[in-house]
Amino acid sequence: MEGMAPIDVWALLAIFVKAAGYAAALVAMGGPLFVSVFRSAPDNVLRFSRKLAASAALLGLVVLVLQFGIRSARISGMGLEGAIDPMMLGLLWDSPLGMAALWRGAGQLLIFAVLIEGKIGLALSLLGALLVAVSYTLVGHSLGDPRWLLAALVTVHLLAGAFWVGALVPLHRAVGLTGGALLLHRFGIIASGTVAVLVLAGLTFAWLMIGSLAELFGTAYGWTFITKLALVMGLLGLAAKNKLRLVPSLASGDSSAPGRLRRLICLEIIGVTLILLATATLTSITTPHVNL
Repeated sequence: MEGMAPIDVWALLAIFVKAAGYAAALVAMGGPLFVSVFRSAPDNVLRFSRKLAASAALLGLVVLVLQFGIRSARISGMGLEGAIDPMMLGLLWDSPLGMAALWRGAGQLLIFAVLIEGKIGLALSLLGALLVAVSYTLVGHSLGDPRWLLAALVTVHLLAGAFWVGALVPLHRAVGLTGGALLLHRFGIIASGTVAVLVLAGLTFAWLMIGSLAELFGTAYGWTFITKLALVMGLLGLAAKNKLRLVPSLASGDSSAPGRLRRLICLEIIGVTLILLATATLTSITTPHVNL
């Protein structure tokens, strides 16, 4: 199919590692956002969110190293030997990938400050989240034209997604705790707006990349985007059920609500995982029409 790179072991490895990198980045960015917005959440939930964000930032640093090796192996065509070849790694470091890695690595290091309670630690971790988001505008499909608009769309899309994804595990932990129902209700209200921004930014970026309905159905990039969009719509359906039915049941004292809500959040996490795999495929082995 037009716009699809050859798929081999290294391409598949690149997809899975990139998906892990996306997950780590979103959870790491989402931690400071969650803590800053929900300061009145139960203390153990906030502590858990801080530790989760720091752990995700650490994973993100490990993934950065792996991605350099995989990229070197794919570009050189030398497999494992190319993954550790100093000359190839040096060339990559001098490319936009190196600059993106510097921004992302600095951001992930700053996110560790979320472990420091207080305004300074939170401010540093929020700055780190912004740096991680901006790092994704320095490589990939966002380097096209109009450059400033594509960069802004990617940054907003990532931060909105991080707010949602980074909250899922802390919310799962909050179910059944005192104040948990109120926290879930507040999250549902705020997430309604952030999800709208997430979807709007993503659709606008995709339209700029694809350009027409004909190209949507005629390229590998278009079909991969359709798959991602279908997964997102399913995830939004789960989130709507969460907000409109299960959270009110939890607030009313329904004894079955905590178990059902935890299962639904687990399904949301699975849905996010599939979306990240689709996104990694989109950016690893397909090329949008505007770049063909």
